[in-house]
Amino acid sequence: MSVAGGMAVPPRRRISIIATGGTIEKTYSELGGVLSNRLDEPVKVLDVMLGQLELPGLEIARISLMNKDSLEMTEADHALIATTVERELDARGAVVVVHGTDRLVATGERILDHLASKGPMPGPVVMTGAMRPFELRRTDAVQNLTEALLAVRLLPPGVYCVMHNEVLAFPGVVKDRDRSRFRRVRPGETTEPEPERRP
Repeated sequence: MSVAGGMAVPPRRRISIIATGGTIEKTYSELGGVLSNRLDEPVKVLDVMLGQLELPGLEIARISLMNKDSLEMTEADHALIATTVERELDARGAVVVVHGTDRLVATGERILDHLASKGPMPGPVVMTGAMRPFELRRTDAVQNLTEALLAVRLLPPGVYCVMHNEVLAFPGVVKDRDRSRFRRVRPGETTEPEPERRP
């Protein structure tokens, strides 16, 4: 049991994981010699990570929505993610979105605005990703996914970024590019614009 808002909350047992791509799911291409997001990958990186975790009693619905570098995401992609989150939140009560870190804040804000326009949120939405791909030896992917899976079971309704031992509620999340972390916007600080999408 956890305490959220002064009330005991039993951990949620049913969650959805929506995969959208990003660094966490990049794989190495021997032909091209680069790490990239590939739709033709026979074994999904997220499935490999989930297979390594002990998750007794947790029922996971896995949705492979897209596999894109977030810099390549369009407004239509952000809208699709937001409506898919709404559907899965209504169905299961808790959602983890695996996403690229470059535009994670833009998608998190879009999800928050979309859900807020629909009335009270039925549960939490947790955004997570990785600064270094799962395929690298020194990766933060498994840590961040594990933290997200625990957080989404315990947090009250809202939209959050969960990475690197931090839980940050939207709005007011920013990527600190110098430290390769997410943090709260400081008082009086203007948020730095996110990188431009790739054409």
